[in-house]
Amino acid sequence: MANNPATLGLMQSGSNRLDLAIGGLHPDVVSKMNGMPDAESDGTAYYMPAVGWAGKSGALTYGVGVFAQGGMGTEYGDNSFLGMGSGKNIRTEVSVGNLILPLAFDVTPDLTIGGSMSLVWGGMDLQMAMSSAQMGALAAGGNLSATGMGAAALPSFMGSANNVGYFDFSNSSDFSGEANSLGWSGKLGVVYKATKQLTLGAVYQSKTHLGDMKASNAQLSMIDNGGTMGGPVGATYTLSGDVAVKDFQFPSVLGLGLAFQATPSLLLVADYKRIDWSSVMKDFRLTFESSDMGGIKMDMSMPQNWEDQNVFSLGAAFKVMPALTLRGGANLANNPVPDDTVNPLFPAIVKNHFTFGAGYAFSNVSEVNASLVHAPNVSVTTPTGITIEHSQTNWQLMYSHRF
Repeated sequence: MANNPATLGLMQSGSNRLDLAIGGLHPDVVSKMNGMPDAESDGTAYYMPAVGWAGKSGALTYGVGVFAQGGMGTEYGDNSFLGMGSGKNIRTEVSVGNLILPLAFDVTPDLTIGGSMSLVWGGMDLQMAMSSAQMGALAAGGNLSATGMGAAALPSFMGSANNVGYFDFSNSSDFSGEANSLGWSGKLGVVYKATKQLTLGAVYQSKTHLGDMKASNAQLSMIDNGGTMGGPVGATYTLSGDVAVKDFQFPSVLGLGLAFQATPSLLLVADYKRIDWSSVMKDFRLTFESSDMGGIKMDMSMPQNWEDQNVFSLGAAFKVMPALTLRGGANLANNPVPDDTVNPLFPAIVKNHFTFGAGYAFSNVSEVNASLVHAPNVSVTTPTGITIEHSQTNWQLMYSHRF
């Protein structure tokens, strides 16, 4: 349901299936800079539930499911060098989830087509410090307008090398970000049984169509270390207002795959996916509007320039005994994030994954499956000399019941 809705047609007619799952994403992210203590992210555990039901009647299969499509975060705390001496928390959290409505139809006994529509929701928390020069460069990439006191204060603030800006829209919820939005996406898939042993599949997933992620209680703090705003050196000026993350989307995906039943006990699989990051991660755009200081509106743009990602997957499942199946595989991909635009708050640089899984059938209608995934450490260095290291160890547990 979450990958290729046409595979639901592989169910037997007249059957129903319920899946309950929980997964854990456990990243290990460290940012390093010469002469500074390492900044280790405390964002090490993100739990993602999922549930799905499908039933087949004749040639038609239908169902409903809720699935966590993706997301992660970083938690650097209030004393890392990434805070630039602000003493403030530095963190991000991004989440995207789906309510999926799939439909599959057996055109022939060997050919099934399927599609799904998804209600998609996204959320984001952001607490980010930046130098006044970085803040000015981001504002220069968009638009800056100010009236009253802000008309003179903002350019002066951005013109001093010692000043620090700080954006803050964040909450403590495990289920939604402070800024959030709704939208939709869709999938089309096909499964073809070429022979008794060989099954082929293909799927196209559209990019998400999310609205702008908005929060109404965001803050922009300006720490005036240069004394450029008329007050004492080191004074903090905080503006409250509305923030919008503009056109933040997950990309379209094209997937091809095959499954080969080499022996009654051994299944071999191979997949290829093309993930179109370049069309959705060109820039990270954020607007901030406040009535404080006479009125300020900022349209900021942070270059991302992500590259498309090619993902090759190989796997095998071996039935040790009628009730027990063991699985293993590898997922090999390129890092889509260029070194010159990677940010310690968005370190999506992992490439390869190695997997192990097992399934145990308690009966003909009840089974449990589990998986363990390790992504080896990837290290990149930004143009500003920050080295980011990222590895992951993840797991999933699923109970399935047929009736």
